Amino acid sequence: MKYLALGDSYTIGTGASDESRSWPSIIARRLNAELTNPAVNGYTTLDLIRDELPYLERLRPELVSILIGVNDLVQGRPPDQYQDSLSRIYDAVLDLETPPRVAAISIPTWSYVPAAADFGGKDRVATLTDVFNAVAEREARMRNFTWVDIGEASTSGIGSAGWIASDDLHPGDAQYAAWAEVIWPAVSALMR
Repeated sequence: MKYLALGDSYTIGTGASDESRSWPSIIARRLNAELTNPAVNGYTTLDLIRDELPYLERLRPELVSILIGVNDLVQGRPPDQYQDSLSRIYDAVLDLETPPRVAAISIPTWSYVPAAADFGGKDRVATLTDVFNAVAEREARMRNFTWVDIGEASTSGIGSAGWIASDDLHPGDAQYAAWAEVIWPAVSALMR
């Protein structure tokens, strides 16, 4: 089975001790699937459209996960622009001759990480993350994609060893594993 993971640093697993600790790698192992993960640090929805969407036609995957938006948020793109480009991504997946099963993943809660101060502080980051996630959830549900909210999982181990990476921004191995525990039941049900 071919699994394509679309996204940014959260999908490629920035902050993990190695790529096998990213949540898509964990999911792929459990599915015994062939993972293609073209995600790139710092990517916005526009970057994903340009560089990652071509993988859809090339691979024709059975499963696609999409976790994108935090870089649109931190770069100051308004929610309506995010919605426009996210809709293009979601529609491109649906337009495949044999549409894959799709798991749309929320932006994690990250307002508590030390680096949030660099992006307007805890309250601003929390508010914008909620706004962007509402857009993504609405667009996903309109297309009957499986929506997976990892917000609670992304805060469940605050303060524990390995929760936040040394860059004070990205998740560590423990947090990616917690996300996988929430994503797995949804993906597993989707693939049945």
